[in-house]
Amino acid sequence: MDTKWLEDFISLAETRSFSRSAQLRHVTQPAFSRRIQALEAWAGIDLVDRSSYPTRLTPAGETFHAQALEILGNLQATRNMMRGHQVAGQDMVEFAVPHTLAFTFFPHWLMELRKRLPMLKSRLIALNVHDAVMRMTEGSCDLLIAYHHPTQPLQLAPDRYEMLSLGTESLAPYAKAGPDGAPQCKLPGRVGAPVPFLSYASGAYMARLVEQIIKHAPTPPVLDPIYETDMAEGLKAMALEGHGLAFLPASSVRKELKARRLVAAGPSDYELTMEVRIYRERPEVARHAKAGAQELWNFLQTRQ
Repeated sequence: MDTKWLEDFISLAETRSFSRSAQLRHVTQPAFSRRIQALEAWAGIDLVDRSSYPTRLTPAGETFHAQALEILGNLQATRNMMRGHQVAGQDMVEFAVPHTLAFTFFPHWLMELRKRLPMLKSRLIALNVHDAVMRMTEGSCDLLIAYHHPTQPLQLAPDRYEMLSLGTESLAPYAKAGPDGAPQCKLPGRVGAPVPFLSYASGAYMARLVEQIIKHAPTPPVLDPIYETDMAEGLKAMALEGHGLAFLPASSVRKELKARRLVAAGPSDYELTMEVRIYRERPEVARHAKAGAQELWNFLQTRQ
């Protein structure tokens, strides 16, 4: 049993749509369906009536839905109770960070930060965007770092959570450099010669930002999607091998651009600027307040 299966099932019970729940859970629809099937295999009975539209729960599914809500509620209450008794690690600041930022932005940012706060102790929890936000709302981390774009805001209530800006970076197309230093493929492409496209999986946060770039491009690109994955590092690895073009955050390709292993593969019309933000619970409503997290926040505020 994986508690994520319970969260998936509860989402499906609310939306009555596999595709909508997959989007909300930030996974592909096939992956979401497999997780629901895994839950049914564990339960030993069908929980979802797939013959109807919109999707309905079976009688067993209706019963299990109520139990799933109670199980997750009890687990959360128990975890909060345990955290209240926690003694060890009180000086360890816990960061929930989406995978892309965890691999690219966070290591460099933390290195610079520790020059000013040498006593800072940190723990990184790398997750997808949805689960990183859930960590924050459940009180399971001290700070959340995530990308922000006006078209794809995080659903965090401003009366409970506050944020600071850590800077900006671009999301742009890159491809492997050819012998002449030019990209092996570049936007916009043309009919009859589409650009081999390395894409983010449908439902991923970055996928929605790339959709915004393509939607607002003055010249619609002609793309041939040949590969997809949830993670920017996976797309970068494929681009480095010359498989095609990928939209990547600037921080993830810093070394590759310097070494000319990757090069920009399109004009600025195909770029988007994202803000990097850090979030925390407001002190007046915070369930767990660590001195180290407060010291860090105070320092970041002075740099705004």
